[in-house]
Amino acid sequence: RDCNQISLILVLFCSVQGWEAPDFCHQKECPEYNLCVCCVQDFEERQYVSTDWITTKVESTGDSDLLAAHSRLKDYCQSKGIPYEAWPALITVTKGEDGDKLLMSWFVPPGTTTPENTDTVTLVNRPAATVYVRVFTDRPSVKNGQDNAQELREALVKAGKSFDPHSYTGAGYDTYFSLTHHSEIWIYAA
Repeated sequence: RDCNQISLILVLFCSVQGWEAPDFCHQKECPEYNLCVCCVQDFEERQYVSTDWITTKVESTGDSDLLAAHSRLKDYCQSKGIPYEAWPALITVTKGEDGDKLLMSWFVPPGTTTPENTDTVTLVNRPAATVYVRVFTDRPSVKNGQDNAQELREALVKAGKSFDPHSYTGAGYDTYFSLTHHSEIWIYAA
């Protein structure tokens, strides 16, 4: 059988019934997904449920701008009484004519009181979607994200998958200073 037929069959059986967060979530809340396996080993194909995220703009890839975005999200959570001990933290990079647009997002666990938007932090819903994921264990950085996104794109082209070539998301499940890291690159199916 051809891989697309197998994928279609697997998608029909994908569900998150009995969801149990993977070990890399460190017993914290994570977005629910089901792993759908296909004919490749260079990436995972996951079916994510609809999730909410608080999001802020990152001015540049410089350390000070990344720390400023992190501080905005942390201050927002503290001021609204929102738990921020959930994984992953995301950096989404979207390529545009005027340069790259960067957003930092933190997962809002289900059942959390929906926070209000501010001038700098907004609530964003990511609808249920198929996401292609490349896992890597290096410390998260802009360079590692770019390199792994390129490797994932190449694997997706080789596998004949349709995807958004202008955007990718880096997902981190550990603090920056952790001795070990579970990091991911996400590219959404088109």
